[in-house]
Amino acid sequence: MSEKLQKVLARSGHGSRRELEAKIAAGRISVNGKVATLGERIDTDAKVRIDGHEVAIKPPEDVVCRVLMYHKPEGELCTRKDPEGRPTVYDRLPRVQGARWVAVGRLDVNTSGLLLFTTDGELANRLMHPGHQIEREYAVRVFGEVDDAMIRRLLKGVQLEDGPACFKEIKRGGGEGMNQWYRVMLTEGRNREVRRLWESQGVTVSRLMRVRYGNIKLEQGLPQSGWGELALEQINYLRQMVGLPPEDRSFVEGRKPETRQKRYSRARRSQAKRLQEAKQRTRK
Repeated sequence: MSEKLQKVLARSGHGSRRELEAKIAAGRISVNGKVATLGERIDTDAKVRIDGHEVAIKPPEDVVCRVLMYHKPEGELCTRKDPEGRPTVYDRLPRVQGARWVAVGRLDVNTSGLLLFTTDGELANRLMHPGHQIEREYAVRVFGEVDDAMIRRLLKGVQLEDGPACFKEIKRGGGEGMNQWYRVMLTEGRNREVRRLWESQGVTVSRLMRVRYGNIKLEQGLPQSGWGELALEQINYLRQMVGLPPEDRSFVEGRKPETRQKRYSRARRSQAKRLQEAKQRTRK
């Protein structure tokens, strides 16, 4: 049975559906030698090229959905390549054959914490869709006077430049003096939304870290730039949230498990190497 081109490519690990639709519209994808069109349907035996390079088309039964948990540090960009040579979140991810990692949303350069990646572009596209109202929890340190009236306003809703916004939950987390920690939760992923909500009240965000996405929590002890592969149960939780059928197998099944110590040691070496590279660029 034929399926829409962007859906087949997303499932086969060639990007999110949104990214692929943009490439189709730009004439960068061809099917059987002809420039593809939006809405075009293909079979799994079609010959598809992206930017002139033939890509693999996988039937559903051959696709294994993979999802990574990544601990993003401050200073890394959520982009595949940076013209200035700055580190990106893709630099330290494991290599994957016949597919590519797709980030589920973004964190700005000064935000750290939990970032999910998947090889299933359709899953990434649905998780990013605002209609699914997936909870995102952040630990945030703010500088300034915060009173109960401000908390009530942030929970009720304030007007931002791109429309009204609010936190679904705010919990005090302690602190000293004018620097106070809070746990906040929202169900949208608008650009810099947490920072802009606090700044609308005249206080400054000095630290921001995402600690939870849905019920997937940032693993304690996972170092910055470290990653871990999600288990089948966690993958199917994400798929169920967005109406995708469950998987019956995972990439890690039957493979020799990597010890936590080994994974974390590699992440620390990667982080040390990145810091050394940054120092060398600074000297230049």
